[in-house]
Amino acid sequence: MKLYDKLFDAEKFTLTNGKTVSQKFTRMPLIILLLVIGITVSVWVTGFSLTMLFTNITGFWQILASMFPPKLSYFFQVWRPLLMTIQMSFFGSFFGSLMALPFAVLAASNITNNRVINLVVRFILTVVRTIPTLVSALIATYIFGLGTFAGTVAIFLFSFSFVGKQLFEYIETVDMGAYEALTATGADTPRAFVTTIFPQILPTYLSTALFAFEGNVRYAAILGYVGAGGIGMILNEKIGWREFQSVGMILLSIFVAVVIIETVSQQLRKYLS
Repeated sequence: MKLYDKLFDAEKFTLTNGKTVSQKFTRMPLIILLLVIGITVSVWVTGFSLTMLFTNITGFWQILASMFPPKLSYFFQVWRPLLMTIQMSFFGSFFGSLMALPFAVLAASNITNNRVINLVVRFILTVVRTIPTLVSALIATYIFGLGTFAGTVAIFLFSFSFVGKQLFEYIETVDMGAYEALTATGADTPRAFVTTIFPQILPTYLSTALFAFEGNVRYAAILGYVGAGGIGMILNEKIGWREFQSVGMILLSIFVAVVIIETVSQQLRKYLS
């Protein structure tokens, strides 16, 4: 950036008080050039073809059209796996968010004044967060076997890392005045935290947990592809058999469930905020 600024002279302005100020030449051309280079390299590496995209896009619309009208009678085979998917998401989100709270406290430097503990806990949250949910579900199926328990474990790990990361960053921004005053009177750290810090973070904590639950309902729908239970197993099966009307019923059921959950969750978040 410094070299770029040297190549172009800064524009100078004289203010009404006689003082001269300068403004650097806009960096927008450099940003556009870097963006074009990045897109070009990405297209070359991925082998993206705009011609192939427009040529084969009709196949997508044909498959989508074959899903309608959905096979409504298939709902009687869908509701149980859908309920299992929602249960997986709920229990994984609940216990993951619950476990995230003590780890967030240990990761927050203004509560836990130990640099080593802060770094270790943050490292754990980072490592767990970098593992895709589908991969953790696949690993869980090898450990716990096929079924919804493996999916619940995968969702638990994601919720734990996501909520923990968001929460410890928020804890570090809270008002510490009441906490420091209470600890100065001799109160221990847990009691001071519960009394002064926890009420401040509770709305954000619950809102983040609800947001994680919303996303987990959608993520859980594909965990069946690796044998982690839920509606993803029959979705994979029906796509493989090209029974697209049944696939349409499955997607419609997921859509309705997600809309209902998100609507309720949004109302709860508004109430908590």
